Amino acid sequence: MSLRGKCALSTADFFETPLYSLSIVYRDLEKTGEFVSLTLDKDEEEHSIEMQMPYIAKMMEGYQGKFSVVPILVGYLTPEREAVYGQIFSRYLSNSENFFVISSDFCHWGKRFQYTYYDQSKGAIWQSIQALDETGMELIERLAPSEFTSYLEQYGNTICGRHPIGVLLQIVTYLRRNMPNNNFNMKFVRYAQSEHCHNMNQSSVSYAAGVLQIS
Repeated sequence: MSLRGKCALSTADFFETPLYSLSIVYRDLEKTGEFVSLTLDKDEEEHSIEMQMPYIAKMMEGYQGKFSVVPILVGYLTPEREAVYGQIFSRYLSNSENFFVISSDFCHWGKRFQYTYYDQSKGAIWQSIQALDETGMELIERLAPSEFTSYLEQYGNTICGRHPIGVLLQIVTYLRRNMPNNNFNMKFVRYAQSEHCHNMNQSSVSYAAGVLQIS
């Protein structure tokens, strides 16, 4: 689904998973006027959120029936729009009762992705990809939204969730201004590639997992 300048909300009542159904809430965000609503057909077509729900259900199994989810589809956003949503979401991230899950792959490399950046000084192709991803990950760990945007503009890295990540960085930027006594620590804990590429006929997708802690 194509979304320019907006984020979209699921307006369904619940999300079915193989384990149990998750209650959905969205009215609070809808009132801001900054979100569009997904039709049920579009909601069912969208797979990126769907893939996260069984995992969330499993991790929260001990709290079944005691929590709700707020599925949000992030569209194509300018840095200015990322900042708008960053301010909206900041009140929720600052509340320790809320937990954010930001979903994104990292580099999609290969001819079928129309992206074959290769810095030979890094070694094999897969090592170049890893170095490229790690540069972006370092900027995310530094919680630097403008530097992350510049990195994407310079290298064109095909990070599919670059805008959700950008929104997260803007949330932290806003909170740092308004919660100066709090510490924000972002750390990547895992990185992997679907395949180690050694020639231009191969392709791979990178994956990374990181954790943001506020204290």
